Amino acid sequence: MQDSAVQTAQAYVPKPSSSELKKRIWKNKLLYIMIAPGLIYFVLFKYLPMYGLIISFQDYKPFKGITGSEWVGFKHFERLFTEPDFINILLNTLILFGMNLIFFFPIPIILALMLNEVRISYLKRTIQTIIYIPHFMSWVIIVSISFVMLTMDGGLINELLVYFGFNEVNFLLSLEWFRPVYILQVIWREAGWGTIIYLAAIAAVDLQLYEAARIDGAGRFRQIWHITLPAIRSVVVLLLILKIGDVLELGFEHVYLLLNTMNRGVAEIIDTYVFTAGLRQQQFSYSAAIGAFKSIVGLILIAAANRLAKKMGEEGIY
Repeated sequence: MQDSAVQTAQAYVPKPSSSELKKRIWKNKLLYIMIAPGLIYFVLFKYLPMYGLIISFQDYKPFKGITGSEWVGFKHFERLFTEPDFINILLNTLILFGMNLIFFFPIPIILALMLNEVRISYLKRTIQTIIYIPHFMSWVIIVSISFVMLTMDGGLINELLVYFGFNEVNFLLSLEWFRPVYILQVIWREAGWGTIIYLAAIAAVDLQLYEAARIDGAGRFRQIWHITLPAIRSVVVLLLILKIGDVLELGFEHVYLLLNTMNRGVAEIIDTYVFTAGLRQQQFSYSAAIGAFKSIVGLILIAAANRLAKKMGEEGIY
């Protein structure tokens, strides 16, 4: 009865007139000015390029343009799902995403919990600075450092293996070592930076909860388990939903720098395949069809993950 009364009251809330709306906008003009650059960016680089997806249904020729190219319908999508190499490429992409989700995603949470327990402020700031630095290095630098360490020609890791009596390992050309090397590089570069959001969420936890827990005899681990983790659960779920939406979006640059003829069987992913088909082989329509497929899959997974989160009692992203 009370819920129906609230809904009825909300239904009769008068809408602001155009003059009132203009006054509200003018009153908050600084906020809209701050939002404007972000909106312009998304319009120019996210929404307007969607018009180019039309070429995935055409046999696109650059000299004819979008309006002059022949319409072929779902021809490129049919080729996509019948291409012998595509299943292997899709499987490689999903395996790397699964490794990201299992091995990388929990690490920023664990690091944030550990940093929150450091009571000496200057030590905490020093550790944060050290683990943030790799994020500001490009993938070229990260992969180059890894190459120097892992190469068989005087690499530090292989020198240590030989010193302790083991055989040298060709990490850079090995099918078995590509995925471990990839995920270790991701952890090295992004784990520290990923702690920022979780530390902000932890800082918002009411300190009185910890005081009450200490009075009841709870140690640090019990405080983390019963107070900190439940408090940041909504943030974890939100970031997990966004992560699931990037299931086919692993990033081109990192994998391309590790890719070579010896490890291509496990290293070729959708992003590098689009580069090869679209730019090197100039199959623009086919690569656009792959991009459309990635976007649709990501949208479906985000919607499904968001709905599941709401059923579990979380807020979700919309």
